[in-house]
Amino acid sequence: MDRDNQFIGQSGAFLDSVERASRAAGLNRPVLVIGERGTGKELVAERLHRLSPRWSGPLVTLNCAALPETLIEAELFGHEAGAFTGATKTRMGRFEEADGGTLFLDELATLSSGAQERLLRAVEYGEVTRIGSSRAVRVDVRIVAATNEHLPDLVAAGRFRADLLDRLSFEVVTLPPLRVREGDVPVLADHFGRRMAAELDWPYWPGFGVAATEALITHRWPGNVRELRNVVERAVYRWDDPDRPVDEIQFDPFESPWRPQQCGGPVVQEIAASAPALAEPTGLFTPAAPAPLAFDVPCDDFRAACDSYEKSLLEAALRRCRYNQRATAVALKLTYDQLRHALRRHDLFDRRSD
Repeated sequence: MDRDNQFIGQSGAFLDSVERASRAAGLNRPVLVIGERGTGKELVAERLHRLSPRWSGPLVTLNCAALPETLIEAELFGHEAGAFTGATKTRMGRFEEADGGTLFLDELATLSSGAQERLLRAVEYGEVTRIGSSRAVRVDVRIVAATNEHLPDLVAAGRFRADLLDRLSFEVVTLPPLRVREGDVPVLADHFGRRMAAELDWPYWPGFGVAATEALITHRWPGNVRELRNVVERAVYRWDDPDRPVDEIQFDPFESPWRPQQCGGPVVQEIAASAPALAEPTGLFTPAAPAPLAFDVPCDDFRAACDSYEKSLLEAALRRCRYNQRATAVALKLTYDQLRHALRRHDLFDRRSD
């Protein structure tokens, strides 16, 4: 599980989590890593292994959600030939493969009840039994497990064994989401931007423009560092002028005027929830409102007249929405990025009052 990714960040919440993982690394005890998707749980597992006395042993990983329930126990504990249909030869499981090293169980909360029971025995007694065998095999394995679920809630709901949770939670490292890691977004964006620029053979890294930097900082990052990396690398790849700072950011790669429309989708609901009073834009502009129809250009200059009308619409919407850009985008039925492009085109970013 060797990776090119590194721990990058300077916020106190992030550094505290890394420090907690580093302190636990030297102990031969199980560790639970909790965090949202994209927060770096795999990197913490690798750090726990590399800083432990087991660093020279194997680091074996298993995504518990990637296998059907009927195969997860065979993957974990192995099987004998003929143990079930398709088992043509004996195969040792991940526990035996990780003997002397670390076994990383990702998406732990998806384990079936049967797999949880067998995992508990393996953790308590240090031995596993292959499916179809009656002979136990001794293993020396350290367990590191990760999940984005709150396991005590699953225990209360009867979906996770309380005794297994007790055995695995000697130390619990909870990773903070990117949205609370103050100051880390620009640092991470610069790191990923430099790497992508080097991959594209740019002569140097020009950095990000003011508008792009502001967009990166204000985004909520539901996909955390993984999403940030994709957004930054896509922005650098699509930027056509390596001599100028990158200043175009697209958070949604599926955004297109021709994409299939689904009313009330999750993105629409999320934006509407953030500005409930403005989700219904009826009455934003009325026929009686003269401001949007006032032009300062001759009527025979069609393009200038259109630009002036568009600018007046934007100014009126900004005033009505108290210069909240996300609320303005909802009211005008634009995406956030479309609104920002329009504001940039009409030089309205710093407009706060008439």
